[in-house]
Amino acid sequence: MTAPFDDDTSPPRRIGILARLRARFLTGLVVILPVALTIWLIWTMIGWVDGLVLPLIPYDLTAARFIGIDLRGVGLAVFLVFTILVGWIAKGLIGRTLIRFGENLVGRMPVVRSIYSGVKQISETIFAQTERSFETACLIQYPRKGIWAIGFISTLAKGEIANKAETGGALVSVFLPTTPNPTSGFLLFLPKEDVIELDMTVEDAAKLVISAGLVYPNQINPEDLLRKEA
Repeated sequence: MTAPFDDDTSPPRRIGILARLRARFLTGLVVILPVALTIWLIWTMIGWVDGLVLPLIPYDLTAARFIGIDLRGVGLAVFLVFTILVGWIAKGLIGRTLIRFGENLVGRMPVVRSIYSGVKQISETIFAQTERSFETACLIQYPRKGIWAIGFISTLAKGEIANKAETGGALVSVFLPTTPNPTSGFLLFLPKEDVIELDMTVEDAAKLVISAGLVYPNQINPEDLLRKEA
């Protein structure tokens, strides 16, 4: 005998208006938050650059002198023009001569030369490269075997590092980023056989790190999930 509760012909459960409103609200957040955060970051960066540049400009040349208020973005525009002008001059013979003279002068200052050389090397590494710093995402076991972490392969270890490391094989330089801020992390030198290259792109791996494991490559769009719930 069939139990009265086994009837498969019962009408489907209707979703209440509060559940629908909740789904629409979450869909709106998915759309609004990335845009709002991007605008806020850009607006904040412009204000930060303005705060550094505008105090260096004579008051008679600022927008406040003519219209009574400081326009946001003027300092950024001045910085961009000044940087382009310096780069154009540095490419010429006179600019190279002045730069060489300035570097020789800085090289005679014990503390300043160390700071300058370090900042210069970092700047050249970040801005002067014609190709990307990281080409491949990888998996490594860190901080111990059995625990896996995402890293980014930079180069094969060279020079003294490669010569004095007693590994018997090639060493790979791997940058291990932190979550949710991938700009900080650790530089690790690992045997090549201990580094597993991933098929996902560097951008997808960075999203995975930033989101603390919430956003995976080829993941279903959150809007589609919310639409299914509705």
